[in-house]
Amino acid sequence: MSLIGLDVGTSGCKAALFSETGQMLVAAYEEYDTLHPQPGWAELDAQEVWGKVRHSLQRVAAYPGASTDPVKALAVSSLGEATVPVSHDRQMLGPSILNFDSRGREYLPALQARLGNQRLYRINGNMLGSNYGLTKLMWIKEHQPELYEQAYKFLNWGCFVSFILGAEPVIDYSLANRLLLFDLERRDWLTELLAWSGLDRDKLPATAPSGTVIGRLEARLAGELGLPAGLAIVSGAHDQCANAVGCGGIQEGYPMYGMGTFLCAVPVFSQPRPAAAMIERGLNTEHHAVAGRYVSFIYNQGGSLLKWYRDTFAAVERRRAAAERRDIYAELIAEIPSEPSRVMALPHFSITGPPQFIDDSSGVLAGLTLETSRAEILKGILEGATFYVRQVLETLPGVGIPIDGYRAVGGGSKSDAWLQLSADILGKPLVRAVVSEAGALGAAIIAGSGAGVFSSIEEGCQAMVRLGQEFEPDARRQSQYDRRFEKYQKLWPLMAGYLRELAEG
Repeated sequence: MSLIGLDVGTSGCKAALFSETGQMLVAAYEEYDTLHPQPGWAELDAQEVWGKVRHSLQRVAAYPGASTDPVKALAVSSLGEATVPVSHDRQMLGPSILNFDSRGREYLPALQARLGNQRLYRINGNMLGSNYGLTKLMWIKEHQPELYEQAYKFLNWGCFVSFILGAEPVIDYSLANRLLLFDLERRDWLTELLAWSGLDRDKLPATAPSGTVIGRLEARLAGELGLPAGLAIVSGAHDQCANAVGCGGIQEGYPMYGMGTFLCAVPVFSQPRPAAAMIERGLNTEHHAVAGRYVSFIYNQGGSLLKWYRDTFAAVERRRAAAERRDIYAELIAEIPSEPSRVMALPHFSITGPPQFIDDSSGVLAGLTLETSRAEILKGILEGATFYVRQVLETLPGVGIPIDGYRAVGGGSKSDAWLQLSADILGKPLVRAVVSEAGALGAAIIAGSGAGVFSSIEEGCQAMVRLGQEFEPDARRQSQYDRRFEKYQKLWPLMAGYLRELAEG
């Protein structure tokens, strides 16, 4: 029997079919673009994305072995905060507002006065921010009341895709946390905050642990997709949690290091850490997909910066590579020099991650000369994004979260050069997972645990996860990067005032 993992991200979706031993039998990827209908707005067209998801599943179902080795179960890994409004009869009613959309910021002062970070963190494990689903839903209720009233549910993407496929509207704990309405201890929606915000509880899905069977593939869709009717649909996970499962990142000491749309380190811990210390470091606390464990996210939009570079500096090459079915990212990274770049990049191209979640800045490329090549600019961008992550990682020992090395996943982990750069900057070894599409693999493992193929997610990891090459820091380059990192740390404090003036227009 086989398992399907579906990974729905901000810029693309991937469906993959896996054997019970973790062999990826076939995968299909579809890309889509973020829409910007107004300055500061960022949306996904739910109809378009669902069409791409459906097509990716059809491509996987067409794999010859799928008929002889029946698919047992499916689960979804997905982006976090964004929701899709749906009707009771499973129709999409509007676009999905993304986390870096500016709408909803206006509610933060009142939220701060009502709760404050300390109190909210003790309940929800997050600090206030307009990137979470709460402020977006409040904006919809105030500015699009007809849509709000018409909607049966607002579903995060993993929950939404499962619902369209035939499942009940049920969300796993990790995704529920991204709405800023979830009580970590009670594992349910926070009644007090719902009441204050004016949001209706019945507009939200029920909650359940990752790995729970929440429905079966609807017969009509099964025929369209070419998959078995009655296929078990299992509650999945927030994409970074699924990524961690897909590389075995379920124990303390070896966090997943995701190199996709977001550059994201996911440390694991078994007990929540003190709220004040976590807040000081900008670290959240979220349920892992694995019961009894928690994770935090240290991230920036590193992969999005690489996509921006591709579309800005290599648009012609991108079109040629697409026509010839070549990997343009691999070709661009192959150009970068072996030594540290002379270009210093501040990766504030959109709202940043922890510790400050800065939304009134902009990106910087410093050190440009007439001799600067585009490859040196690219390396500077990759270095800047990694410096950003390092700055937060260095604070983890203060809250008792150890780091001994990293397990690298995502499209960027296919690049030896990017992995070596990361090891040199972070000063710890990175081990590449054999299956880089860890989100899809993690979702498949979760599906297998829910459908009884494995007794637990841990057993599924033992059966399906394989680790490959290890990249150790190069002592000489690590020393060079330590000096560059000192300079990087000065860039934002020096330019903060000016960049905020630019952001104001």
